Amino acid sequence: MSDVQARIDKMVKDHDVFLFMKGTPDMPQCGFSMRAVTILNHLGVDFGSFNVLSDMEVRQGIKEYANWPTIPQLYVRGEFLGGSDIMLEMFQNGELESEIKG
Repeated sequence: MSDVQARIDKMVKDHDVFLFMKGTPDMPQCGFSMRAVTILNHLGVDFGSFNVLSDMEVRQGIKEYANWPTIPQLYVRGEFLGGSDIMLEMFQNGELESEIKG
């Protein structure tokens, strides 16, 4: 495992819910990241996050880590759940809250 992959793995596994996003929860830098944060905040979820715009190695590395080309990316208990569209669909049908509250 490369250094960046090890860093990503640690971030994901150190938090029950973790979001790789563009920007920060207080200031998302794209609409998809804003949607992801809004959903998590609506559910009252305590989550960790990482601003991929602050580190190009992580920005590229996360795409390889999950084999998923886009950001944001949501992880729950160390497992990749999906991006913004999947989060929205899961939120709307109640699956996201069930998955997070586990």
